[in-house]
Amino acid sequence: MTSFSLDNNQANYQIRGFKPGQIQINDKILNQSLILSAQQLIENWPPTQAAEITREALAPAVALKPTILLIGTGKTQQFIPLEIYGELLNQGIGVEVMDTAAACRTYNALTSENRDVVAALILT
Repeated sequence: MTSFSLDNNQANYQIRGFKPGQIQINDKILNQSLILSAQQLIENWPPTQAAEITREALAPAVALKPTILLIGTGKTQQFIPLEIYGELLNQGIGVEVMDTAAACRTYNALTSENRDVVAALILT
């Protein structure tokens, strides 16, 4: 498992490590996809592959009202449908789609800057 070191990150939920199929949030090891913000952890997010990321699947992340939504699509970057991307932008949400390892690193960097970020992460 790759370990991350954090400097003065005040987020209640921090990513401490990640490897495909497993993530460490604070002291808890999780093996299923999840949605994460600095203040909230939503476990057992249903998508297990990028093709399952739908408007409905992203609703819990959107409900957290982020200014930035990171979507981690697993081992490789896979883009979401353009219609969903456009809807998120129209709601004022900046969207970044990347592989999950990159999304984990980006989440930690943005929360350390106290940015309003939510990460929807597929772990497979």
